Amino acid sequence: MAAIGAIPADALEGYAVIGELALDGAVSAVAGVLPAAMAANARGLGLICPAPCGPEAAWASADLDILAPRSLIQLANHFKGSQVLSRPTPALRAIGAPLPDMRDIKGQESAKRALEVAAAGGHNLLMSGSPGAGKSMLTQRLPSILPPLAPRELLEVSMAALVGGGPHAKPGEISLAHHGVLFLDELPEFQPQTLDSLRQPIETGEVAISRANHRIVYPARFQLIAAMNPCRCGHADEPGYACARGPNARCAAQYQNRLSGPLIDRFDLTIDVPSVSAADLLRPAPAEGSAEVAARVAAARMIQRERYQELGLPHVGSNAAAPASVVEAMASPDAAATALLREAAERMRISARGYHRVLKLARTLADLDGGGAVKRVHLAETLSYRAGPERAAAA
Repeated sequence: MAAIGAIPADALEGYAVIGELALDGAVSAVAGVLPAAMAANARGLGLICPAPCGPEAAWASADLDILAPRSLIQLANHFKGSQVLSRPTPALRAIGAPLPDMRDIKGQESAKRALEVAAAGGHNLLMSGSPGAGKSMLTQRLPSILPPLAPRELLEVSMAALVGGGPHAKPGEISLAHHGVLFLDELPEFQPQTLDSLRQPIETGEVAISRANHRIVYPARFQLIAAMNPCRCGHADEPGYACARGPNARCAAQYQNRLSGPLIDRFDLTIDVPSVSAADLLRPAPAEGSAEVAARVAAARMIQRERYQELGLPHVGSNAAAPASVVEAMASPDAAATALLREAAERMRISARGYHRVLKLARTLADLDGGGAVKRVHLAETLSYRAGPERAAAA
């Protein structure tokens, strides 16, 4: 059109163009518009793309000049000045059915508190309890209290085995859960080697897949939520139950030993989820639902984002993702909390990694209280979450 004079010859200068032209002159949608928009923006160009793809392209940059015509005629009229194409705005996928609500859960107040804390700081959570206690039901309601992703996080989220691999090194479930939640039910039933392969990605936020001819690094900053039964039969903790495999304690120990100590150490919260009694189920639904919890979680996350912005770490959006170099500075426990932490580190044999995770979780609890100093009460609650069966007496 520029060559035959249908539009000014210099109209296309400074633009990259992507789209599919139909026989009737319509501009049809194509795949890959967002990376094309990001590439155009990096080269200082604007972008001409199909109208249905405009809201996707707009995520590339707020400063990117975007023209999104529905037809070739619209584009020609825009360049001639007889019609003005407005810049599209970034759009999100429409929300589907309502998410399961926390109000549906009767009882389990301690577990709901732990879920709120995990959501507020992006912490890993391990739940142990008998079958039917509500572990999966609790996890299904976690998305209803999580804050929405920031635009930068939305752009990073990946879309394609657990850690990934195959002949073409495709991303696995932990990369698909980037900036989201990875839920592993019946945790001890996974192969121990598979679970231990998660340890490094949990720390670094990325996973490297190596093959004979290439090596690829995928993002993997995920929040790990796991559930397990106390033993293989699932009822070792129930009063009066006698396991057919032998003493209840031995049955539970054999089952839990499928999980390595280093993996357990990477869970910030470890809680027991007891069975719900019939009396709890007969009670009215709780007055507080997901909306109220989500508001507190969002306020705590905002405190964290502002904190890490001031520290020059805009890519850090939660306490769980904070690098070890800033943990002590951002936690700053008061004297009473420091004394309790020193005593707990000795009695509970907390590792160096666990020490940093304790401070991060205590910081999250303080953020839920408004963002003040980390106090003894915050640290005490943190230690109760890290106790676990073998450390209960020490805690």
